[in-house]
This record gives sequence, structure tokens and C-alpha cells, in this order.
Amino acid sequence: MKKLIMLSIAAVALAAWSASAADGKALYEQSCLKCHGADGKGDTTMGKKLAVKDYSSAAVQDALKDDAAVKAIKEGVKDKDGKTVMRGTDGISDADAKALVAYMRTFKK
Repeated sequence: MKKLIMLSIAAVALAAWSASAADGKALYEQSCLKCHGADGKGDTTMGKKLAVKDYSSAAVQDALKDDAAVKAIKEGVKDKDGKTVMRGTDGISDADAKALVAYMRTFKK
């Protein structure tokens, strides 16, 4: 009986994680793809123009902290002169921003 309960809990957790990852992918495709590209490398016209980071790089991923990424997604990013280089994502919840970061983490090689 205990094994069945544990197996059920694991199945529910896996389903929730899968839904979150799918939501993160959908959000990424909607809001980030144009600049960061399908593979997170930033090898797009806008990505090159804005010199976005290569999120497939292990060094870039290791330097990026989740809370900083969530803040950037929600509030945007400014350069050293205060010019907006990435707009924040309007109306995104903390949970959705975290799902987006989790999806971005899948680019790491």
C-alpha cells in the first residue's frame, strides 16, 4: 500500500513538473524566442543587435541565479547607461517566471 501511495505521489509530481515545463516553453516561445532564439544561443537578428547572452553556455547558466533571472523577466533589463535592453514581461506571475527560467535551464550544454 505504501508503495502505491508513493508511486501515486511521484506520478502527480511528475505531471505537475511536466505541465510547468510545457508552460515555460510556451511562454519562452511567446516572449523570448525573437531575441534569444529557439536554442537560447541568441543567434537571431535582434539577439545579435542587443548582444544577448548565450543561454546554452554552461558558464552563462552557472553565473545566472534564478532569482535574478525572474527579476529580469518581470522587470526587464537596462544597460549601464540606463537604456532598456529588454522589456519586462507584463502581467507574468512569479510561478510563470520560474517556469520560464526552468525552461531556459534546459538549454545548458
